[in-house]
Amino acid sequence: MVAAAGGRPLNRHRPNISHRQDGVALLTVLLLVAVMAVLVMSVLDDIRFGLRRASNAQSMAQARWYAMGAETLARTRIEQLMASPAATAPASEWSGRPMVFPIEHGLIQAQLADASTCFNLNSVAEGAGDLWQRRERGAREFDTLLRELGIPAHRSAALVDALVDWIDSDQSPGPEGAEDETYARHRGGYRTAGALLAEPSELRSIEGFDAELYARLRPYVCTHPTADPSRINVNALREDQAALLVMLTDSALDAASARRLIRARPPSGWSSADAFWAQPMLAGLPPREGTGRIDVRPRFFSLDTRIEYADAQFVSSALLEYAAGRVHLVARRWTLSE
Repeated sequence: MVAAAGGRPLNRHRPNISHRQDGVALLTVLLLVAVMAVLVMSVLDDIRFGLRRASNAQSMAQARWYAMGAETLARTRIEQLMASPAATAPASEWSGRPMVFPIEHGLIQAQLADASTCFNLNSVAEGAGDLWQRRERGAREFDTLLRELGIPAHRSAALVDALVDWIDSDQSPGPEGAEDETYARHRGGYRTAGALLAEPSELRSIEGFDAELYARLRPYVCTHPTADPSRINVNALREDQAALLVMLTDSALDAASARRLIRARPPSGWSSADAFWAQPMLAGLPPREGTGRIDVRPRFFSLDTRIEYADAQFVSSALLEYAAGRVHLVARRWTLSE
């Protein structure tokens, strides 16, 4: 330390302290700038993602409306079909053919199909409301269908009992069935429905119905909103669906004969159920309960819709019923049918 005039010491380090304070201030400013930059980027990201979400939501909403429009067009198509002679024509003339409609910024693809060529899984039960019990006729038909698809008799009986127990209201399992106690032991235990099936995919939750069996069974089964036995539209049957005719005749008609019968169908279809049963190869069959279950016109229709609009892709499916001269919506899902 050096003494200044007047005897006061001089601090040679004071300039260094000032420089350090200036450096701290600069770092503080730089830190604030960095924090503000991060905050601004975060806000800009939120704004950008918010705009994208809003745009996506708008596109999905518009696509949903287009799907509803496709359903309206399908209703009109069904009404026109049922009012024309084509209603009894083989369904291959219209069923399953995609209809494509261009729209601004995208397109609509709708596929309408006859859904009256299947066994109603809910028909193994009868009742109403919350009270359901086994229907022997439906259970027997399901057993026949399973055996016709190559399922051994002992396994088919267990599958029928399991399906009945899934729907019925009691907790008394059938001879080879399963109630809540069985499902509670499964991983993530659950209970039986005690109600009609909403869609065929529920089979995968029922004891004994594995993925391989479900894939084999799916083309022949459906779920209608009632437990009424299905009426089969024989004018829409394909040869690979001959098992359904075997089921309706309680195996009195074998699979080979059923396929020949389908191949012998008139080009314009059978005009009535009586015309169908009048076929020579059916003449010798004994009376069966299934004889009143034949239709020559569709009653249920499935509709699968795909929408591509802007950046959105949207799918939906619907089950429609034609009854009393009108088309009624039975079920709608915002997924494609399986």
